[in-house]
Amino acid sequence: MTTTESSTLFAQTWSLYDLITEHNYMFHQEIYQDVGRLLGLRQDHGRYRLLDLGCGNARYLASCLKQFPPASYQGIDLSEAALAEASHYLAACKTTVALTQGDLLDAIEAADKTWDVIFTGFAVHHLMPEEKARFFGAAARCLSENGWLIMVDVVREEQQSRENYLRDYLRSMRENWIEIPAGQLEEACTHVHAHDYPETLTTLQAMASAAGLTASRMISHYGPHYVLLFARSGMTAAIVSPGL
Repeated sequence: MTTTESSTLFAQTWSLYDLITEHNYMFHQEIYQDVGRLLGLRQDHGRYRLLDLGCGNARYLASCLKQFPPASYQGIDLSEAALAEASHYLAACKTTVALTQGDLLDAIEAADKTWDVIFTGFAVHHLMPEEKARFFGAAARCLSENGWLIMVDVVREEQQSRENYLRDYLRSMRENWIEIPAGQLEEACTHVHAHDYPETLTTLQAMASAAGLTASRMISHYGPHYVLLFARSGMTAAIVSPGL
């Protein structure tokens, strides 16, 4: 795929994504309020280092970082066009910004430094189970002693199969996302059906624990859209109660 084709595909896809988030169908407003409050609980404002995996255009996280700026921010995403938009949204943040094109799993596995916060938003559910386990292992290795892994993602109910999850999620999209034009709605449904492989909360916690992230909290959830916190230290995660 050429750069022009990639940029065009991103523009089309992100236009749809922006339309979805504009109507708050995936609860971005509530989720990123929770993420902002979570960052506000850290004691190292202005000093923490944040890695954003699958950052997209960083539009929603940027508002959190303006309020609680890190010392440095690194965003990783496959789309060069997304990173160009991210540069725009992050320009007002009082932090050092580095944006790198690449695959999130490859990037975290190849990383040779640590971060105080690793953030990922609606990205890990695209990985296969064995890739998710690798992701947690690499993230645990790259977190500082008091580091946090903050994950925003879709999660299946316990005992719910992927097939049943997709049936319910796609039905909700078609019934509730009424402001999305029919053609674009079907485009979104096709994407979800082909690329979404969410795990249950228990499975994610087990993967994290096996990687050494033995402390976890479900911060909040809005239907299947979850905000999760993982940490190496129980004392670190204990400062955050479920639901903030």
